[in-house]
Amino acid sequence: MKFSSLVIALFILPLSYALAQNEGSSIKFNETSFDFGDIKESDGNVNHKFEFTNNGTAPLIVQNVRPSCGCTSTGWTKEPVKPGETGFVTAVYNPKNRPGKFNKSLTIVSNANPAQMRIYIKGNVEPKPRSIEDDYPTVMGGLRVKYRSFNFGKLTTEKPVTKTFNVYNNTDEEISFLDELKTPDHIKVKFSPQTLAPKTLGAIEVTYDPTEIKLFGFKSDLVVLKTTESTNNVKDFRVVASLEEYFPPLTAEQLASAPKLKFDNTVYDFGNIKQGESVTTDFVFTNTGKSELNIRQTRASCGCTVSKPEKSTLAPGEQSTIKVTFNSAGRRGIQQKSISVFSNDPANPTQRITIKARVEIEG
Repeated sequence: MKFSSLVIALFILPLSYALAQNEGSSIKFNETSFDFGDIKESDGNVNHKFEFTNNGTAPLIVQNVRPSCGCTSTGWTKEPVKPGETGFVTAVYNPKNRPGKFNKSLTIVSNANPAQMRIYIKGNVEPKPRSIEDDYPTVMGGLRVKYRSFNFGKLTTEKPVTKTFNVYNNTDEEISFLDELKTPDHIKVKFSPQTLAPKTLGAIEVTYDPTEIKLFGFKSDLVVLKTTESTNNVKDFRVVASLEEYFPPLTAEQLASAPKLKFDNTVYDFGNIKQGESVTTDFVFTNTGKSELNIRQTRASCGCTVSKPEKSTLAPGEQSTIKVTFNSAGRRGIQQKSISVFSNDPANPTQRITIKARVEIEG
């Protein structure tokens, strides 16, 4: 008898649970996805209202709507929706800076069963035509350029390099470039054309000659030019580059006979130090190659750090050190500084060593 009662109970409990689940609120959307088709970025936001019905027996409450992307915002019926009545969820998509196809979801959180469900929006954004302001956002008087710094990237000492940078006359009058230029000796500047007609593009041609430069690593130079504009006729911009020594292509045999710079350790942590304290460490390195190694130069990433090689020339197999001193005056918290080491190791001419410290302020 007890066994029969147990069997009946095991049958009734799941049935009762299933019936309970079917009671209460129920959310039913007229559609669960919407395709905006082709939309124009220049037209701004687009929106669509998804309507739903409460098919349950208790009031339906939409507690939250979570979009899958920050490009989509939402709105929804905040009041309880009675059985048989309708509500809505609105999806607003912002196409700005999002050209191409999109497919986004919105997760509906409610007191219905199931407690979460998703609806979807999709479409294709046609990008807006680019303007002069988009392509040349930097204003220099009546001229527009892309950047105020002209970046040559990585250069070697092999030969001069020329790059051309566009410039736009944003005025209704001609603008001529004068010959009054202030440039360092290793930089030459030409204009094409010398006189820019109104609302037209021209070019600034910059030639960078690194062959005579003895300073390796990052270099930034100021160039000053003048135009015929009545106001703001003096312009200045930066020419930047990262310089490395040039090594011609070498055979495997030549590489095997070349010098080779190898550090025992490339990172040193001073740990906790007091603000204003100067600390020093030595980085040990060896010429593991078969030719004489020359340390061309060392450059720290910060004026707070000084590096000094014990020797600049090492015979094969010889070992030496680079002394690095960090001055923590005016510094606080976690510090990390690098020192670039330039050598005649053709396989690895630029290497970096790093120091770390945590600067504590007394009191």
